[in-house]
Amino acid sequence: MKIYNSKTHKKEEFRPIEEGKVRMYVCGPTVYDNIHIGNARTFISFDVIRRWLVAAGYEVTFAQNLTDVDDKIINRANEQGRTAAEVAEEFSRKFIDIMRAANVMDPDVRPRATKEIGPMIGMIKTLIEGGYAYAADNGDVYFSVRSDPSYGEVSGRKIDDLMVGARIAAGEAKRDPLDFALWKAAKPGEPSWPSPWGQGRPGWHTECAAMVHRYLGTPIDIHGGGSDLAFPHHENECAQATCAWHEGFANTWMHTGMLLVDGEKMSKSLGNFFTLEEVLRDHSAAALRLLMLQTHYRSPLDFSWERLEGAENSLARIAGTVKNLKWAVTHAEGAADAELAAGLVSATERASAEFEACMNDDFNTAGALAAYFQLVTEANTYLDQAGSAVDEEAATVCAVSIAGALAILGVKLPEIEEPLPVGLLGVAAGLVGYTGDDVDEAAEKILAARAEARAAKDWARADAIRDQLRDMGLAIEDTAAGSRIKHA
Repeated sequence: MKIYNSKTHKKEEFRPIEEGKVRMYVCGPTVYDNIHIGNARTFISFDVIRRWLVAAGYEVTFAQNLTDVDDKIINRANEQGRTAAEVAEEFSRKFIDIMRAANVMDPDVRPRATKEIGPMIGMIKTLIEGGYAYAADNGDVYFSVRSDPSYGEVSGRKIDDLMVGARIAAGEAKRDPLDFALWKAAKPGEPSWPSPWGQGRPGWHTECAAMVHRYLGTPIDIHGGGSDLAFPHHENECAQATCAWHEGFANTWMHTGMLLVDGEKMSKSLGNFFTLEEVLRDHSAAALRLLMLQTHYRSPLDFSWERLEGAENSLARIAGTVKNLKWAVTHAEGAADAELAAGLVSATERASAEFEACMNDDFNTAGALAAYFQLVTEANTYLDQAGSAVDEEAATVCAVSIAGALAILGVKLPEIEEPLPVGLLGVAAGLVGYTGDDVDEAAEKILAARAEARAAKDWARADAIRDQLRDMGLAIEDTAAGSRIKHA
């Protein structure tokens, strides 16, 4: 398995620190608002990466934080006349709920920053003692960027370049414009905690570094997030952790690409800003995931409502193929053509091999899906050619392979047909005199009556059967493997 390491800018053979186990951390949201689809792209991407690592046989420990104390939360609370804790609790709950609605698995560990103040203070004390940080007279504590000779490794930036335009803002007590806050002295009305430097709260970059070390240990195998976090957040995290514990921080850094909307950067001012909750009101989570996975996680993703509708159609086509394969198996008649069956078996094996190869090549979901889109086409061709004489084993394996691959990616195939209504029994009684209580058997009787009418060229009766079903919201679908009644 090869993974692109943002730090080294190349694909590397993945070798976990502990054989067979992966420790993975992905930065969670700052909980002051509903997440947008750009955020969702990152969380869905890493959910798929996690799922594939598990499918590949690794024991994965996945941690993701909730940043529940931050300037954005405090500002939102002040705007709404609420406490920061109330804002954070509301949007923490909403985030967890919408992630579950999007079929994103819960993390194994979900620490909240406000519950981890002790470990953060401990890390800051270690940095001060080692000469990597200093306490200012106003109660702030800063990390000294120039004390870390490896600073810039994660993002590829050089200190001299960072100095261009750097300045010390009013109210800041840092010694160097590049230094960043580890601890912020309390301001009136803000949440705060006691510390050796007075009442205050942690800096954003401090939170993740301390939580990674506490719950996963350092170094970890994979640290991920959106590309916008590479600098300064991930760079600053890494600097703190490396200087505090001298063990390295993360062996592999992974970052997802930006999400665009119709080719433009998503922005409220452009009217193209959509929350995940808004999108899932009218579209399935499976279709959104399918759309996102057709672009490699590191590449920019262009979202549009047309593309999402296309993903819904693709999803229905895949689900229809799986259902048709299973239905053909249960209605198989006659001797199967061995050559046709061998072709389907070969196509299934080829798709499975290509899927695995793509996923092992830096989680290339676009290529992995393309392999199964091709198999769906070949499976439909097989069903057309085989008619009712399908090879039961070949068709079953193909159906299981398609559904299984999508399940690994977290794409739930829809149930494309509801159970036939009980009212069909009354129609069957009127049309063919069926008096039983099995809806499926009634459907078979109706289809048999229609087939007899068509064979006898009794078009009026055949049309009457069709019309009565249409009045119930049902239709007859004729396939190479036979006919069936389904919802119109």
